Amino acid sequence: MKSIKSRVLLASAASLLVLSACNSEQNAQSAAPAAPVAAAPAVKGEAVATVNGTAINKSRVDMIIAHGASAGEADTPEARKSIIDKLTMQTLIAEAAVKKSLDKLPEVTEQLDILRQSVLADAYVQDFIKHNPVSDDMLKAEYERIKATVTGSEYKARHILVESEAEANAIIAELKNDAASFAKLAMEKSADAGSKLRGGDLGWFDVSSMVPEFSDALSKLEKGTFTQEPVKTQYGYHVILLEDTRPIAAPPFEEVKADLAQHLQQQNLKKDLEDLKAKAKIEIIEVSVAAPAAAAAPAPAPTPAAASK
Repeated sequence: MKSIKSRVLLASAASLLVLSACNSEQNAQSAAPAAPVAAAPAVKGEAVATVNGTAINKSRVDMIIAHGASAGEADTPEARKSIIDKLTMQTLIAEAAVKKSLDKLPEVTEQLDILRQSVLADAYVQDFIKHNPVSDDMLKAEYERIKATVTGSEYKARHILVESEAEANAIIAELKNDAASFAKLAMEKSADAGSKLRGGDLGWFDVSSMVPEFSDALSKLEKGTFTQEPVKTQYGYHVILLEDTRPIAAPPFEEVKADLAQHLQQQNLKKDLEDLKAKAKIEIIEVSVAAPAAAAAPAPAPTPAAASK
């Protein structure tokens, strides 16, 4: 069940790299403190405040609240008042900056242009997603494609982890006399706090989630048998009991539908962005980086003779 989920999530993560590559420079610049922005011209709408005649519209507050909601912040009267206070000061400071012609400075106009490009690029992505929805038929087809690639088995096992090979050999000797005591011995002797209280039970898992030495030893066991020699890993020495195996099963479609939708949206967006790039005339002009100035050589230390003068 975990296998198909992880494949979908990995595919989604890979698709996100495309967006990162396209916006890395913009994101890096946007992360820096933005220069004061010139006061925007008043836009018709419900105003929540005015600063020297410049309106601060409710739509702007709503947008900030929406962004906060995506991060789990509550929409409260106090939160809105705080946002209005901050927008009021921002508008006032921006107005003062314009009066000083700071909006004409080259470094400020450059930052404003970068911010504008970043906002427009994000708007393009959101518009593409809105107008290119993923249908249920597309989702089901992708689900069946990934489902067909899911192969292998899951294992249900228990283990006892100890620090020394001698301890592991002693446990194996006890199990040879009474194999049914595995859970009891795990609760008494295992150093694995995560499974100890469950009698060493690891539940169902794919061997790929375990360290190679553990997986190799487990795959050689028959159901109901335990390792006859200690299995050494980076964690210590293991005694492993294989309880059962089963084919890896895909989770229900509805359980992975949201992840599949995100995965396909990103695939479609990736193709669209690649098409944009292929049709564009892009010329990369390499700019050499000036070598750092050599540090001034320290003055020679005075010789003993000079120091004595």
